[in-house]
Amino acid sequence: MDCQATDLNTACRHVFMARVRGHADYPDDARVEASLVQWNRLMAMLDAQLARHAHVAGDDFTLADIVLGLSTQRWRSTPGAKPVLANVEVWFERLRRQPGFAAHVDNGVA
Repeated sequence: MDCQATDLNTACRHVFMARVRGHADYPDDARVEASLVQWNRLMAMLDAQLARHAHVAGDDFTLADIVLGLSTQRWRSTPGAKPVLANVEVWFERLRRQPGFAAHVDNGVA
């Protein structure tokens, strides 16, 4: 979960705030693009982990899935070029079937 708070949140800040929130404090297009590139790299690391296990921390659903599921929801909703990450997609679809996840994360609010 530390990686979500320190790595993913840092990587996504500029692109998410500029393209999803439309925040005026993030006007630098080069920095926004660099943010997306870094975010994509970290999401590819998640995809590699999910190639080995059904969930983030192993074979059981844990709090790590909820935390990284939120980051994945933001990544999916942010405009920009993103790689196809098949393992992330399969895992995310499983998360979407969790009633709490559907109500509080996959609810159209970015």
